[in-house]
Amino acid sequence: MEDKPAPAHDRTYGVLEISTVLLLSITAVITAWCGFEASKWGGEMSIAFSQASSARVQAASAQSTAQAARQYDLTIYTQWVLADREGPDDLVEFIEQRFTPEFAVAFDAWDAEGRVSDGPFAMEEYVPAGEAEAAELGARADEKFDEALRNNQRGDDYSLLTVLFALVLFFAALSQNQRARWRRTVFVTLSGVLAIVGVIVLTTYPIKI
Repeated sequence: MEDKPAPAHDRTYGVLEISTVLLLSITAVITAWCGFEASKWGGEMSIAFSQASSARVQAASAQSTAQAARQYDLTIYTQWVLADREGPDDLVEFIEQRFTPEFAVAFDAWDAEGRVSDGPFAMEEYVPAGEAEAAELGARADEKFDEALRNNQRGDDYSLLTVLFALVLFFAALSQNQRARWRRTVFVTLSGVLAIVGVIVLTTYPIKI
């Protein structure tokens, strides 16, 4: 079968011409939009990673504060044990006045239950200064890190769509070089199907302005 150029006045040829132009124009806009969204989500990823790193540093600082507070409380408690066993009552009272507020709460709870637990440090009431903050900051760092990974994936998804729409542009442009109507129809149809699939997938993605 010999391929023959389609006449310019052919109605089908005119429809293909208009369809190709519209497909190229719309796809070019959508491709630019996907590139924009990929860039935006990449920026959000960087911000989230930075916030996660900052929270990690703050959590480490708070944890150091908690360790220092625990060491201080342990030292004071050791002195109290020695004074309670051998020292005068006024020395015991003097040491108790040096308890940190966090340790004093745990000590009072331990004393109230009859001192049956393994010391105030074993009480759930004992939370040294900085420990709660360290846990909160650690959780925030984990949350921001997970958010950064999600944003990275969203940026990758938009980048893949950019490649898909680039294929649409390629096949649509290739169809314009075909003299045979059936070949042109095949390329335009193929690019149209890819464009529809891409748009459907695009509607499922989150948008960042």
